[in-house]
Amino acid sequence: MVEVVNLISGYALNPVFGLLPRSLGGLDGILFMPFLHGSLSHAAANTAPLVILGGLLAATAPRLVFKASVLITVLGGFGVWLFGASAIHVGASGLIFGWFGFLLTRGVMTRQLVPLLVTIGVALVYGTMIWGILPGQPGVSWEAHLFGCAAGIFAGYSLSRRA
Repeated sequence: MVEVVNLISGYALNPVFGLLPRSLGGLDGILFMPFLHGSLSHAAANTAPLVILGGLLAATAPRLVFKASVLITVLGGFGVWLFGASAIHVGASGLIFGWFGFLLTRGVMTRQLVPLLVTIGVALVYGTMIWGILPGQPGVSWEAHLFGCAAGIFAGYSLSRRA
């Protein structure tokens, strides 16, 4: 629904609710950034990884989905807010990279068969996305990828120790 409203409004929600680093007005973007996209193709590119990685997380750690997602969104978003380039950051890729980091870390931390198999599968299928944490493609928030992944690793470590 948010994407539809944003599309109809000519993406007017992005400057209002997107994350703008080091700006008090951009702080709310920490929470709203994952729900906003720069175009339909941007939203479409995030859809498959959101469904697949989110589905794996929900299937293998249903009690941790909400906690992990909140930690990733807040910590990853705060990292972008502190250190990101001076531009409006939008998109769910920080959450995607966070779930990626979480799923990799959780399998190693728990040393249980199913999470380990998920870790191996995620590494094989999505392993090359790790290059997305490096600067490279103009207009892509590699900072969201980096801090999302770091937050996911932290969440995987801290939440798996408690589980």
